Amino acid sequence: MSNMNTVKSAGIMDLQAALTRGEKVVDVRERHEFDAGHVPEAVHIPVSVIPLRMNEIDMKDPVWLICESGSRSWQAADYLTRHGYPVINVEGGTSAWRANGLPVQK
Repeated sequence: MSNMNTVKSAGIMDLQAALTRGEKVVDVRERHEFDAGHVPEAVHIPVSVIPLRMNEIDMKDPVWLICESGSRSWQAADYLTRHGYPVINVEGGTSAWRANGLPVQK
C-alpha cells in the first residue's frame, strides 16, 4: 500500500533552483510529449518503463521527476521512493513550467 506522505513534492521554482545546483530531472511523459518541449537537460524515461530503467537513476543524489501536470511523476516518485530513491515529484509539471515562462527545449 502506498502512502502519499512518503513522496516528496515541490514546485517548479524549487526545480529551477535545483537545476542551478546541478541536480537532475527525469521527464516521465511519452516520447511525443517530451519531443514537443521539455525542461532543458531533462532525461527522458517514460513512466511505463521506470521499473526497467530505474538503474539509470542516481540513488545517492536527489532526482526530480516531472510530467505534464504532476500525476504520472507522482506515480513514478511513489514507486522509486518505495525502492529507496531520493526523488522529488514536481507539482504542476511542465504545464506550470511553461505557464511561468521558463525555457523549454525541443
